[in-house]
This record gives sequence, C-alpha cells and structure tokens, in this order.
Amino acid sequence: MSTFKTIKKTSASFFTEKGSKFYGYAFPIHTKEDVKECLEKIQEEHPKARHICSAFLIGIGDQEYYIANDDGEPANSAGAPILGQIRSAGITNTYIAVVRYFGGTKLGVGGLIQAYKLGAALALKENEIIEVEPQASLSFKIGFDLMGTILPIIDKNNLNAKIENHTDGVQIGLTFNEKDESIIRGLFERWVTI
Repeated sequence: MSTFKTIKKTSASFFTEKGSKFYGYAFPIHTKEDVKECLEKIQEEHPKARHICSAFLIGIGDQEYYIANDDGEPANSAGAPILGQIRSAGITNTYIAVVRYFGGTKLGVGGLIQAYKLGAALALKENEIIEVEPQASLSFKIGFDLMGTILPIIDKNNLNAKIENHTDGVQIGLTFNEKDESIIRGLFERWVTI
C-alpha cells in the first residue's frame, strides 16, 4: 500500500444555525475500535446532546471501510454529508462527529444536510492534513533473560515499542512502517518466534 492522507490531530469546531448549536469533532483513527473510544469521549462531554451524528473512513481502495450514522436525524441528512467531507478532503483513517443541540427551529432536511456538512468542514479546517506511511505491528513475548538482548535492538533502531511486564516475562508490541516489516521481523527472529 502506498502512502495516504489523514488528519494530524484531534480538532473541534462550533457554530449556530437558527438557534441550534453544532459542535464538530475530527479524530485521526486506525481501527473501528478507535471510533468507539472517540464517541465515548464526545458522549461524556455532551451528555444531554440530542444527536451525535458521525462518519468514519478507514483504509483506501478495495481495503476501504466506512460507516455513516444519522443518529435519529432524517435518513442521509447527517452521516452522509459528514462522510462526504472526509471524501472531499481526500483523507482516510478519520472519524468526524457533529453534535447537535436543538434550538427550537426545525431546519428541514436541506438545512440539516448543510449544517452537518459545515460542522464536518469546520472541524477539518481546524486540523492539518498529513501524508503518512501505512503502519504495521508486531507483538511477541520474551523471558526476562532476553531483555538485555532485545531492548538494545529496539533502541538502536528507534522502534516505537509498548512494553508490558508480566510475572513470566515481557510482552513487547512494536509499531512501524509497513514497508519495513520484513526488516523488523528479521531483527528479532533469531531470538523469538514471530
């Protein structure tokens, strides 16, 4: 897979339309599970929100996966316009949610489409689009006796590692550019079964 574009950080926006308040949020994500975490953060911040409409897109080409959610708004009036903004920006691995607090005046389907589209666009405007290499990961467990061998390899190669101590050894998780996977595997295969 070649490089792809995504957003650099979490961003937020706010605007009002005919009394309704709209809060837009954009999150960089890697998996469907990340979406759940992002949504939970928004729900904690907006426990009385009437609608949290959203869309996410992960992957590119025939590896693409997306979902658009209208969260009680009329069909295709919220999630689809949000997804449209992700596609228009030419990005992936992005989750956008727009929170609406009803202000007393109905916007109509056309008004809702425009409002959710704007909420997503403003959240993206507050962000930076970056080009990234596809990532891969590798996880293995070692005994404490190999720590002195494995940790210097991780340090010498500037690898992004998550290390968890257990009673019977250490679990190591590595994240790296997908194109380097065979090289990274080769660094460790002498000592661990991968």
